[in-house]
Amino acid sequence: MPKRTDIQKILVLGSGPIVIGQACEFDYSGTQGLKVLRREGYELVLVNSNPATIMTDPGLSDRTYIEPLTPEMVEQVIAKEKPQALLPTLGGQTALNLAVALAERGTLKRHGVELIGAPLDAIQKAEDRQKFKAVMQDIGIDLPKSRILTDASEAATAARELGFPIIVRPSFTLGGTGGGIAYNLEELRARVHSALDASPVKKVLLEESVIGWKEFELEVMRDSKDNFVVICSIENIDPMGVHTGDSITVAPSQTLTDRQYQEMRDEARRAISAIGVETGGCNVQFGVNPKNGRRVIIEINPRVSRSSALASKATGFPIAKIAALLAVGYTLDEIPNDITKKTPACFEPSIDYVVTKIPRFAFEKFGKEFPLDTAMKSVGEVMACGRVFKESFQKALRGLETGKAGFEPPAAAALDEATLLRKLSMPYSDRLFYVRAALEKGLSPAELSEITSIDPWFLNQMKDLVEFEDRLRAEPLTPELLGEAKRLGFSDLSIARATRKKEADIRALRKRLKLSPAYKLVDTCAAEFEAATPYFYSTYDGESEVKPSKKKKKIAIIGSGPNRIGQGIEFDYCCVHASLALRELGYETVMINCNPETVSTDYDISDRLYFEPLTLEDVLGVLELEKPQGVIVQFGGQTPLNLTLPLAKAGIKILGTSPDSIDVAEDRRRFGALTRRIGIPTPEHGIARTLPEALKIARRVGYPVMIRPSYVLGGRAMEIVYDDAGLRAYAARAFAAAQHPELLVDRFLSDATEIDVDALADGKDVFVCGIMEHIEEAGIHSGDSACTLPTHSIPPSQVKTIVDYTRRLAKALKVVGMINIQYAIKDGVVYLLEANPRASRTVPFVSKATGLPMAKFAAKVIAGVPLRRLLPKDLLKKGMPEIPYAATKEVVLPFIKFPDVDPMLGPEMKST
Repeated sequence: MPKRTDIQKILVLGSGPIVIGQACEFDYSGTQGLKVLRREGYELVLVNSNPATIMTDPGLSDRTYIEPLTPEMVEQVIAKEKPQALLPTLGGQTALNLAVALAERGTLKRHGVELIGAPLDAIQKAEDRQKFKAVMQDIGIDLPKSRILTDASEAATAARELGFPIIVRPSFTLGGTGGGIAYNLEELRARVHSALDASPVKKVLLEESVIGWKEFELEVMRDSKDNFVVICSIENIDPMGVHTGDSITVAPSQTLTDRQYQEMRDEARRAISAIGVETGGCNVQFGVNPKNGRRVIIEINPRVSRSSALASKATGFPIAKIAALLAVGYTLDEIPNDITKKTPACFEPSIDYVVTKIPRFAFEKFGKEFPLDTAMKSVGEVMACGRVFKESFQKALRGLETGKAGFEPPAAAALDEATLLRKLSMPYSDRLFYVRAALEKGLSPAELSEITSIDPWFLNQMKDLVEFEDRLRAEPLTPELLGEAKRLGFSDLSIARATRKKEADIRALRKRLKLSPAYKLVDTCAAEFEAATPYFYSTYDGESEVKPSKKKKKIAIIGSGPNRIGQGIEFDYCCVHASLALRELGYETVMINCNPETVSTDYDISDRLYFEPLTLEDVLGVLELEKPQGVIVQFGGQTPLNLTLPLAKAGIKILGTSPDSIDVAEDRRRFGALTRRIGIPTPEHGIARTLPEALKIARRVGYPVMIRPSYVLGGRAMEIVYDDAGLRAYAARAFAAAQHPELLVDRFLSDATEIDVDALADGKDVFVCGIMEHIEEAGIHSGDSACTLPTHSIPPSQVKTIVDYTRRLAKALKVVGMINIQYAIKDGVVYLLEANPRASRTVPFVSKATGLPMAKFAAKVIAGVPLRRLLPKDLLKKGMPEIPYAATKEVVLPFIKFPDVDPMLGPEMKST
């Protein structure tokens, strides 16, 4: 049926702040949905509180309310805007729960607003554990044995009925928040208390343990005509008991027989029909007992999800876009497939490659490892494509940016058997590398499967990689052996480590042998139809399907890789804006990134998209193929910045601020010389390569001191040290782990006010976009501090000094594009703390607060457009914008996921 014409205005709910379990995948889905609904002619009103999203950009909706996502606030927006419909399925669990609250309070009925995308009844049946169980039992689909609790006093009775271990699942929560696994009665009582606190409806499901079973997900869609498609089947390498967001997952499923898949597909169809999902994407999770084949349904999410972002990027099928169209009346057979332009959306995707997703954790921020369970703890993820599992698996591992070049052993010293078995028996974020160590010690895949519950098929694949690496160590590196290594996903760096050569030597050998990656299309149809969308991945298997475009005006942008604490959605926001701005100027844009959650890896943001790990090898492969005029590195955070000098040495032109200027800002020795030359005061400091040097500097400048390694982002490994003993302890850890074996020791300015500045420069003019005053004192990382724009307590004379220093520094560094500078004010003196000649995490906040699209302006400046052509003359003359209101940024901290962690804030960033 055609789209609905009885609806003119739609209210869309966003997902709010980035939290563990609900990250930028909902910005991706929300942005995609808004764009297509706008194209269909609907008037859109958006409510979302997150300024760092593309979704909250002014051009995507007719009205955008950056407001708290509470029933009271949304009701005020409804009363003012009078929409006919509310769409909650693009904003994660936050939007779904908010829609339920608005319906149950009578708000929607009172204002005549229809819930579209997911009827209230369907949301309740899927999210309320008791109703979900009843619906599945009615249609004869097996579930784990379970019991609903509304009172913690019932825990002991339930334990006798179900036996331990018991899975605890609160109703209406996201990312397993409040849930977990209980192994005894004491743990169960504690888990039930926290689950009841977390559940907005105060209901908790206790479930028989299916820990160790195999886990599968089907990403599916159904429309009002009962058309049903499976977009993607996903298999978790980690067994049940580990939240799917924390699991390594593979698409398509590798160990299902066709019969098992068809049975699972039929059950998914029956389940979502019974739940009542008629207008959108849906995620269905199953557990399968590997011993007897018993299959149970675990849960259904009646909305786009983290998995649907992965499925969309893995197949090229735009789930969120199609879901938005289904919500306004279209059916799958009426919607064309964007990729092929020839098949309808009811044509099930088919892929002829393997996709591996690996989660990114941030446990180093909290000083210890945490066991993985049903409550999600990862902060991001990376995706990689390859012709076979081994290739995509190794590409994904190196895309994590954790120092691993592929499937390598753990960094730990020699392991005794008891320690190794303990590391294998409990799921931790690094268990995979202990699997590698166990394979080296001779444990068989069958034995490892008994210990880890990982399917033997995956363990055999890993064993093959270990045995092949043994060949690399033992045999001469012939062209045939090198070619096979590349087809198995071995990076140049991992081959170099195995053969005791340098990475540059392996690269040079490949060049001589003309062994370069081929590039294939992500086309949704296994090459059955020609793809119209330039969306590519590299492989060493087969011929290249990609012809580089012949356009002369072409610029590449390096993205920010997997989300992590310290480098998140804000940098993706900048990359997206850069691509859109350059396209406005007539440039062809090439995006390189590996994060499946983001807007930047949507196929219509850039002219050409390469889904690749952000390593020197993988990025150079794309650049050598495409031959752009140059590359922009200042929008993706520290990741592309770390590639700047190696890319420049390889002959790649870096656009904007020069690699040498970036190095001056990053190298504290060179930076100190520059600030002295231009007369900007900095705290007393020194650089130490040994512990005695560090102690000497600390005693000279006086305790407390701020101490950190060189080249860090997000305050990584920064500490405030108060005495010699603290410095000795820090230095012992830092010198053992440092890639750059030197420490920066600065006098710490106690009780100082910290200031953040974002500015634009074109080599001639400098424009200060925002001066933000931190509400917390200096010493709390800027990413963890609330801040306000404009400043609240800084006198005009100090503001003038800050503007002057910013101009001096930007000109001295010859900044072309963006610069972020941090200052501290102590006893009336303005001190320069650090400068980053790149985008910062405050860019979206400043852009939304001032109405000036900083990242777009920066991209155009880098392309050669002077600031005088971008900014009104009077505004440029003023040197900074004035706003007649206060904009305040506050952070979200993840301590609910890590209750045993000291919540004290300091120089190491911890907020998500």
